[in-house]
Amino acid sequence: MIRARRSARSGVTAQAPSRVRALLGVLALGAGFTGCGDDTPIEPGDGPFGQVGSLEITVESPLALGAGLLTENLRWAATGEWSLEEKIFYRGLLGDGSSTRHGDDRAELALSYAGLINKLNNEPPQSLFVQELSPDLFPECGETLSRITLTIADEARDETKTWIRCAAGMLGTLTPAGAGPDAAAARVVLAAVLIRDATLGIRWTSAYHGSVPFGTLDRGGDSKSNLRAPATFIDAGGFTAFWVKHAPATAPPTVDFTKDMVVVGIVGSRPEAGDSVEVRRVLQVADGSLIHVVERLPGAYCSPAARTHVPYHVVVAPRTPIPHRFADIMLEPVSCGG
Repeated sequence: MIRARRSARSGVTAQAPSRVRALLGVLALGAGFTGCGDDTPIEPGDGPFGQVGSLEITVESPLALGAGLLTENLRWAATGEWSLEEKIFYRGLLGDGSSTRHGDDRAELALSYAGLINKLNNEPPQSLFVQELSPDLFPECGETLSRITLTIADEARDETKTWIRCAAGMLGTLTPAGAGPDAAAARVVLAAVLIRDATLGIRWTSAYHGSVPFGTLDRGGDSKSNLRAPATFIDAGGFTAFWVKHAPATAPPTVDFTKDMVVVGIVGSRPEAGDSVEVRRVLQVADGSLIHVVERLPGAYCSPAARTHVPYHVVVAPRTPIPHRFADIMLEPVSCGG
């Protein structure tokens, strides 16, 4: 087991454009996905279930044959507000977290929410309230399929309805084709796709799209190493030599270098407090590996204190092909205090 010096927690806040009009195209596509049996909607009560409430989808996608995990949670309220939280893990360690929130188009999003709730209640093939779609399944999805959890909350009734199914793909690439374990599982996946496209937009991609999983060994703002640019370590000797300077008062984390490697995201000294560094993606490409590192900067209206420091992020990941190259450092402004 890999032991981390301390756990990681971070968030990225951004504005994501709405693609409400994309619903029409996806709804038309969904006409091909119908379950077997009676397609007559079950009336859930007075008015559509969730008309005043929220929709929530959680996608748990295994990575590296189950050694890693990507979780994506999207919640959309009837008032139009939505938020997305993504987290990537490796060997039980949280590697990084990213968050995205709605923009200023809440009125349009609220109208879109109401229309989709009506379809999920009453209109085949999107309706979830049908006899063949049991809410009592809790399937194991294995090491290749994602686990999809869809919840509709109804504040007026003070009730929730939840369906759990398995499907191929992550949130950005979900497809109803081949969903299971029952034939009606395609309805749950189609609903997740509709919610995703109406909020995030049809061109949205995950912050961790294509990345191998990774887990945080250490992160902070004051590395004592001589490194001033990102680096990778593929053997214990090189990593130990780095660690002795980086954190001389502590023993280096245990890493199995026969299977794994260490990536150090670091950008040199910075003159103001508030800067931080994150490893964001570790990609296997045709000629080796390409690693993305992000420097998070205080927003334009923040007033960080003057303090010279060296922010860093040290992660463990499955060993990827050499050579290891780093993309240009991405600069990401963040709100004050976040």
